[in-house]
Amino acid sequence: MTTGGKTAALAHLAVRSDDGLPVRISRDPAREAAERELSDPRYHQHDPNPIQRALNWLWDRVGELFHTAAGATPGGWAGLLALIAFVLLLVIALRLRLGAVRRTPATPGTLFTDTPRTAAEHRATAEQHAAAGRWNEAVQDRMRALVLALEERTLLAPGPGRTAGEAAAEAGLALPAYAARLRAAARAFDDVAYGGRPGTDRAYAQLTGLDTELQRAKPQLTAAAARSRG
Repeated sequence: MTTGGKTAALAHLAVRSDDGLPVRISRDPAREAAERELSDPRYHQHDPNPIQRALNWLWDRVGELFHTAAGATPGGWAGLLALIAFVLLLVIALRLRLGAVRRTPATPGTLFTDTPRTAAEHRATAEQHAAAGRWNEAVQDRMRALVLALEERTLLAPGPGRTAGEAAAEAGLALPAYAARLRAAARAFDDVAYGGRPGTDRAYAQLTGLDTELQRAKPQLTAAAARSRG
């Protein structure tokens, strides 16, 4: 409520005798009368609402913070602004120097990162991870088992440094009927291993089914290979 409104409200409390002389009122009755008068809604029509009061309080605290920072910074406000500008320029320079932050690597990593193991060992490890609900690890180990099984059958040449996509592309040449599913399996592996996506029981089930089918699949000889064997 404005000062003028308070003055008008207090004016209603002035009690005068019939001869125009003011009458003294004790403190407590005067205070109660003032509270009753000031509680009239017409004196609060222009008061800020709770949200506005909260915003006013917040801006007051922000202003105090900047004033404190300006007082502690050499050069006052000019020094504070110069410091802020310097920090912004430093951030921009680092961003230009390092490039945009990537959530995934520019190229997928290799399929195998640990010591060599057999396909059976990777399958057993994958099953253990799946039983514990560790789908990230289960998906990765099942894909490794799938590729190692193809290597053990000599459908793929051993390639410890290749990526899942490279292995899928090579396997798709020998097993063209499974080429699309092999590419999907490689993408699932890369998404989990390098793309930051969580593995799922569905992805693991698809890899398990593909691995099982490939163990019984027969390779398709290319025309060149057929002529060489003939």
